[in-house]
Amino acid sequence: MGDFVMPILGADMEAGTLVEWRKQPGDPVQRGEIVAEVETDKGLIEVEIFQTGVLEKIFVHPGEKVPVGTVLASIREEGAAAQPAAAATLVVRPRAALGEAPRSAPAPPPVLPPGRVTPPPPPPGAQGQRLRVSPAARRLATELAIDLTLVRGSGPSGAILREDVDRVAAECSRTVAAAAPPLGAEATWKPIGGEERIERQKRMRQAIGAAMARSKREIPHYYVATTIDMQRAVSWLAEQNLKRPLPDRMLYGIVLIKAVALALRELPELNSVWLEGVALQRPSVNVGVAIALREGGLVAPALHDADRQPIDALWRQFRDLVQRARSGRLRSSELADSTITITSLGERGVELVFPIIYPPQVAIVGFGKLVERPWSVGGAVVSRPLVNATLAADHRVTDGHRGSLFLAAVDRLLQEPERL
Repeated sequence: MGDFVMPILGADMEAGTLVEWRKQPGDPVQRGEIVAEVETDKGLIEVEIFQTGVLEKIFVHPGEKVPVGTVLASIREEGAAAQPAAAATLVVRPRAALGEAPRSAPAPPPVLPPGRVTPPPPPPGAQGQRLRVSPAARRLATELAIDLTLVRGSGPSGAILREDVDRVAAECSRTVAAAAPPLGAEATWKPIGGEERIERQKRMRQAIGAAMARSKREIPHYYVATTIDMQRAVSWLAEQNLKRPLPDRMLYGIVLIKAVALALRELPELNSVWLEGVALQRPSVNVGVAIALREGGLVAPALHDADRQPIDALWRQFRDLVQRARSGRLRSSELADSTITITSLGERGVELVFPIIYPPQVAIVGFGKLVERPWSVGGAVVSRPLVNATLAADHRVTDGHRGSLFLAAVDRLLQEPERL
């Protein structure tokens, strides 16, 4: 019998709210299958399971917020005998290490005598189904006082996204405008407050701040930086994009990601995590990419096996990752598996970035914006597109010599973009 626990989805996560079970007791589960949805301050996360068997018992109800490490369910191994039905009482059962006593499940609702109260019927098309709503869409609907049962979702499995709420809000605005009193007539408009959004942002900033304070307190950072000539990479990318339809054209950031992933093969100690006083080198290169969220804050989900993917496939995965991050549809493995992070603030006009390592990783790479500058090539001064690259790394694991070799490898790889 194994435990399925509330996962830690980054160093800044302390608890999560169970939103939905995708499986029920008695259902078979496969390794890598999504079995639950959890809401954190950074969005709605699809949680995968990492063992194969049968979902035996559920210990946490949807809507309950529990700390990281809390046992959500038990998993019976394939072929093992089922537990007696009487043992299937729903309780919240945190691990003892959390120091919290188990809590009983909420009491069942009272049975109403027939003929007294008739519950309202579910909205059309929603019989027996719970609305699937991204956190961003739910917040916006609350702020705009929009009934979510009237919104048709365009996301996966009919999930309601922020864009769907925006569409309904626009339709409502047109209707209100058409029926509005003429100018000069009395009209009262009641603004909708954003208290929930402000509170969520406050929690996110506190979580990020706690993780970064821990990083600067515990990790002895060192920094190295270099300037990279991007002429060959930019020219190669332009040639490749001429062969593609407009929606499929790549941005130059993808060559930076691929170059970092390949450079980690040469300096694998930077592809590690620091756990319990030991650096553990990871066999897979999972590059976390910092993505700014529309309402503030950021996430850094992983591009799995970035060194082994063709650049076309990596670009498709990257676009999908950004889209799902901003609509609140990331998977738990994407938030927990990163072995190094890339942050780029070039689109914000920044030329040089000094990033902070995201625990338990031991390195982070920062890129500034692409700028045209005078550059010496073969003794002649020419104008070239340049980018500043910075590495922040953990001095317990590597030193400036190895860090410099890593940036030199990134530079060399970008001079041969056709081999990425």
